[in-house]
This record gives sequence, structure tokens and C-alpha cells, in this order.
Amino acid sequence: MSEELHYKSASELSQMLANKELSSVELTKATIARVKAVEEKVGAFNSFDESDALAQAEASDARRSAGKSFGPLDGIPVGIKDNLAVNGQPLTCSSKMLENFVSPYDATCIEKLKSQGAVLWGRLNLDEYAMGSSTENSAFKTTSNPWDLERIPGGSSGGSAAAIAAGQAVLALGSDTGGSIRQPASHCGIVGVKPTYGSVSRYGLAAFASSLDQVGPMARSVKDAAMLLQAISGHDERDSTSYRFEQPDLLAAIESNSGRKWTLGLPKEYFANAENTPAMEPILKAIDFYRSLGCEIKEVSLPHTDYAVATYYIVATAEASSNLARYDGIRYTHRAEKFDAKDSVDIYCQSRAEGFGEEVKRRIILGTYVLSSGYYDAYYLKAQKVRTLIRRDFENAFKEVDALLTPTSPSPAFKKGEKASDPLSMYLSDIYTISANLAGIPGMSLPCGYSDGLPVGLQILGKPFKEDEMLSIANQFEAAHDFKDQHPSL
Repeated sequence: MSEELHYKSASELSQMLANKELSSVELTKATIARVKAVEEKVGAFNSFDESDALAQAEASDARRSAGKSFGPLDGIPVGIKDNLAVNGQPLTCSSKMLENFVSPYDATCIEKLKSQGAVLWGRLNLDEYAMGSSTENSAFKTTSNPWDLERIPGGSSGGSAAAIAAGQAVLALGSDTGGSIRQPASHCGIVGVKPTYGSVSRYGLAAFASSLDQVGPMARSVKDAAMLLQAISGHDERDSTSYRFEQPDLLAAIESNSGRKWTLGLPKEYFANAENTPAMEPILKAIDFYRSLGCEIKEVSLPHTDYAVATYYIVATAEASSNLARYDGIRYTHRAEKFDAKDSVDIYCQSRAEGFGEEVKRRIILGTYVLSSGYYDAYYLKAQKVRTLIRRDFENAFKEVDALLTPTSPSPAFKKGEKASDPLSMYLSDIYTISANLAGIPGMSLPCGYSDGLPVGLQILGKPFKEDEMLSIANQFEAAHDFKDQHPSL
């Protein structure tokens, strides 16, 4: 077994499986061995079930031997963020509140992966209930960045990003509420895609902020991300926000658009704030690359950008305070062992005080405040109006350009604990990513270079339901650079 098997792309491994140069059982065993070799350093997994994964791999090999393969993902290990429901597997959201909960059903995206033969592999760590930008808010462990174990991997999908960067999973699913796929993808040197809101079902995703949450793929290459996105997208009647649309063949679109000369926009508000940041040099080189291809580079304006962070933290915390009200210690979540049972309110209060971490409590309190009588109009209603203005900014920009190029994050991965005592500084880690969630547009991060030896990500923001164009633009850059073939030493 090649030592480099754990860094091969899903596309390469799929071809090896099809050619019978490799079996899914061999690939899954190699993946398990890699996890055991590096997991103590990385800490990407909350849990994994070896016997279940090997049983899935054996079933895949049996299908392939019978000539009944389900497609390119059949037999490929895919890691799952621990806020997505997988029938019979733990669903903890990295919270004490759900520490012993086992899901009784599959999320829609999980059903789709199972129907295509993917080997669902492990439960990946996250900031509790996806609230955070560093994966330091997990109730169970802190995940390390494989490029520098003293640094954070980003968040909240830090476990998913670190697992791919460390060769512990071929592909992974994450969720993105304000940048939770793109920011850790940038910090860990991989590709992460937040799809258009409504294009991937949220059924089975533990809700944080329902109007912002999206499930998306994380991978080592653009084509791998496209393959996984193709597998999970589509309308779902069980999600009332799911949109009816026809997803084009993403891999075919990437090939057909390979020589296209795009008109790409640079939002002046993003670059005015980023000129002196450490991550800018690789970003500017990436922009020059597109210019060298003959793409037109235009400056555009997103005039309400300065209001995005405040708007996001009003809308997101308001929805979080509502969504997390269901965790009350009565039905299936953590219940305090000792409480003064004067009434049911005592059970709620003490169970929630023990079950939730500090960041979750902070956001519930903020959200309850902005929704409370006397403050609703001043904060929540106003934030929704500003959100509309932010969406219109993007609509106007996309009248002039095919897509936008921006930094993914203001800086490379910071050191563990560096921002733990300063929540506002932590919130600003997502300053370039949250507008896409407010507007509902697709966005992605792809590796474009290094700053002080740490990966830097280029963000591409696309038109709604134009993931094919966004991925094609990303693939042009990836095809001319070797960042996807560079890996951390562990």
C-alpha cells in the first residue's frame, strides 16, 4: 500500500477503484490506519466506527464485483461534520447537551451519499453548535491545524478541514453559517464550497441560524469538491427552503469553461481593509494570474459591507436563540443530575446552564435580547432591512462581473488561545465570508499561496445557482498551480 494513498484525490481513487487497482476495503483500512497514526496530534474526530466503515466498504466492493457500482463516489470514505444526522451514529454538535445522543434518522445529504455508495467515515469535531471560528469552542477537544499544531484549524468546520489536510478523510461535509466551511478551508490549505442557499437540503442538519446555514463539500481539489457537491445538491420536499432547480453537470461544466475569459470583480471595500494584512500578497498574485489569462479585472463596490458583521450577529444570534430553545433537558438532551425541582423552569435553567458552553450561552443571550419586546424594531427588524441592502449590493455587482475575488480570511491561522478572551476579534475572522450567507450566494475558498509558511485562501463569490461558473474559475487557477499537491508534515 502506497504511503501517499491518503493524499490522493477522490478522482484518482475513484479511477483506481474502477480499474480494480484498489478495493474500498483496502482504501478504508488505509484511511483508518492514517487516522490512528496522526489523530493524537490533530484531534479532528469526535468519534469513528471502524466496523461500520469496513462493512460499508465491503458492500461497495461486492457491488463493484457484481458490476453494479453506484458511481464515482462508490467506496470513497467521506468524513461527516458532527452536526449532521447519520442513522445509528452519534450526533453531538460537540456539545455536552447532546453528548450521548444517537441519531434515529439520516439527513438528506447523508441519504444521497449512501445511495451513491460513499463510505461514511467518522464524526468530525466543530465549534459547539457550529458557533465559532477556531474549533476551540468544542466541549470535547481542540482540533489542531495540521500545518502548525500550535495553531487553530479555523471553524466551525475545523475538524472536517483538518481531517482532509492531514489525510484522514478523502472528502468531508461541513456546514457554513457565516464562513464555517470557507475560513477553515483557507487556514488548512484545502478547497471548501458554500453552495447557494436552498440548493442543498438542510434536513438533518442541526440548526444554528436557519436562514444562513448551508451544507457544503470540503476536498483537496476543485474537481473533488464539484463531485461531492453534485452528489448532495437538489430539491428536497422535507426542507421548505429547498429550491427547485436543475443542477448542471459540474465536472462537464468545468471542462467546457476551461478556456473562458471571465470578467472578475474586486470589491473595493474588501481590499481597502485588507491592504496591510499578511495574507494579501498571495491574493494579489492570484488576481494577476487571472489578468494574465486575459480575464477582465474590474473594481466594484459593495457599499453596505461595513454593516455586514453587525447585521450577521443580530440575525444569527436571534435565530440561534429560537432554534436552541428546543434543548431543554426534558425530552432527549442533557438533564442536570441535581436541581431544585420547584417547577419545570428549574429543570430547564440548570440543565441548559450545565449543557451549553460559554459561546453558545453568549449567543443565546444576545439573540434573546435583540428579539425582546422594545428592542425588536431597533435591532432585528433593522438588521433584516440592512440584509436586503447587502443582497442588492451583490445583485448590482453581478450585473457587471461574472464573479468576485476576495481574501477568504484577514490572516492565516492564528495561535490557539490568541483570541479566546476577545469574542469581537474572533467574530471579525469571518469579516470577508459572512456577506455571502446574508445574501444567499455561493462562495468558495481555494489555496492560493502561503504567508509565513501557513496556507492562504482565495475566496470566489458567484452568482446564485452558478456554482458551475464559480468552480470553473477556481479550476483555472488550480490547474496552473500545485498547491493541492502540497501537504503538511505530520
